[in-house]
Amino acid sequence: MYNFAANVVKIILTIFGRIKVYQKEKLPDNGGYIIACTHTGWVDILWLGVSLLPKQIHYMAKKELFQTKFTNWLMNVLNAFPVDRDNPGPSTIKVPRKLLKEGKIIGIFPSGTRSTEEVPLKRGAVTIAAYGKAPIIPAAYIGPNNFKDLLKFQKPKLIFGDPIYLPEDQPRREAMDTMMEKLNVEMYNLQRQLREK
Repeated sequence: MYNFAANVVKIILTIFGRIKVYQKEKLPDNGGYIIACTHTGWVDILWLGVSLLPKQIHYMAKKELFQTKFTNWLMNVLNAFPVDRDNPGPSTIKVPRKLLKEGKIIGIFPSGTRSTEEVPLKRGAVTIAAYGKAPIIPAAYIGPNNFKDLLKFQKPKLIFGDPIYLPEDQPRREAMDTMMEKLNVEMYNLQRQLREK
């Protein structure tokens, strides 16, 4: 169902403008990993998924999106799993750790909310990477954010950065801080690179 839905989405989105993807070769060929992408609207979620085809991506999404019949169905089609952002507990990383162990790809938007401004990143991606023993691939998107933007035929662009690994020569908490800092810097740099392209 995922691949069928993703290909339908690809056809629809391409009507409004074909996406330009940069540095896709930086994505690992095998093993589980996390993609941490900038988030400015609902369109970036769709383009990120489409850009990885035929590989599937499993999205971490706030639990509120699973509360209605339609959005619950949509979240399941998108391979999304719920997370309680207000009360994150040990179970929050249980599902993504299992997925990483199975060699799956997890999509996370560390800004937490849609934002066109620079906001502090949430630590979820780094926590999952640390406990799941997986790299984070930073990514940035610039382009249409909603249906109104799609009608303006804005050119969507997506860029991937180098994998970020948890430093092995530091205590875990310190290593996570280092990883977080690097992710912040890399996502900012990728956004800047995209604006210059």
